[in-house]
Amino acid sequence: MITGATSGIGQSTAERFAKNGYDLIITGRRKQKLTDLANSLKAEYETDVISLNFDVRNRASVDKHIDSLPEKWKKIDVLVNNAGLALGLSTIDEGDIDDWDSMIDTNVKGLLSVSRKVIPLMVAIGKGHVINIGSIAGKETYLNGNVYCATKSAVDTITKAMRIDLVSKGIRVTQILPGAVETEFSVVRFKGDSIRAKNVYSGYRPLDGNDVAEVIFYSTTMPDHVNINELIIMPTAQANTVHFNKK
Repeated sequence: MITGATSGIGQSTAERFAKNGYDLIITGRRKQKLTDLANSLKAEYETDVISLNFDVRNRASVDKHIDSLPEKWKKIDVLVNNAGLALGLSTIDEGDIDDWDSMIDTNVKGLLSVSRKVIPLMVAIGKGHVINIGSIAGKETYLNGNVYCATKSAVDTITKAMRIDLVSKGIRVTQILPGAVETEFSVVRFKGDSIRAKNVYSGYRPLDGNDVAEVIFYSTTMPDHVNINELIIMPTAQANTVHFNKK
């Protein structure tokens, strides 16, 4: 099951797992994109796909859609908590509180809502792997990143807590922390300003969704007794959240 599957890392991850024979539950807010992706995956990889059209911020919708899954589809062995976003880039005294709510509700509460529904299904079958998509921003706070960084720091802490709570239940928990990835991320952050978004990635080669999807999939290929706790993946041209080799 992959949340936020309609673009970027989520879409690339869906394609990577489908290529390796996984049946998929893909979720997202954009119904047509979700339907198009499901049809594409079925046609290209001959895998079974269920699409669930909901917003992770809506807990009732999360519950309703996951509860609606046929029983055989509730045996979820991998959950990729990918849905997330950044909005705005302002100092704390000028921040938009509605943007803060959206980031907290999506990146933190949304991840928790989905996890709370899926993890008990894993416990019931005695196995599973939860993969939370964090960010280097959860390890290093940067100028004007305040609330977004805080939400990803929360993902870091929640992931560690999950690992403690689930270790006795045989469920693996991994966090993948990307640096700069050129997806819709910056377009969303800058609310459709594509020129400003493009400038974020100018002068160097950022990661793309496929790069991160490879690492996500890799983390699931370890033997049952091996868990990758976390992996930080960065462009070669990026040293940390603020230092880049731009040309």
